[in-house]
Amino acid sequence: MSRARVEAWLFVAQRASAAALGVCVAVHLATIVYAVRGGLTAAEILARTQGSVALALFYGVFVLAVAIHAPIGLRAIFREHLGWRGAALDAGIAIFAVLLVWLGWRALGGLFG
Repeated sequence: MSRARVEAWLFVAQRASAAALGVCVAVHLATIVYAVRGGLTAAEILARTQGSVALALFYGVFVLAVAIHAPIGLRAIFREHLGWRGAALDAGIAIFAVLLVWLGWRALGGLFG
């Protein structure tokens, strides 16, 4: 695949993940506001959410969107401001993306597993 095609796919992936993040963040914040205004404590919220397949799927999408969006953005920052390019940059960003997925899935496992 040509370099231009890879860059185009990364552009689309970052914009699509941004759209998903916009929805996820809005739902997440609305849920927090609703729960806090209702007087729920963190323990009560965890008790209500554990075992919820729908919430686990929602936060799974959230984790994947972050793991796509953030590394692509960092890649652009590193290229533009640090001049870091090539295979080393792509490998470092890929490792960061895998780390985000791993940490996110661990957190999901702790909350919903």
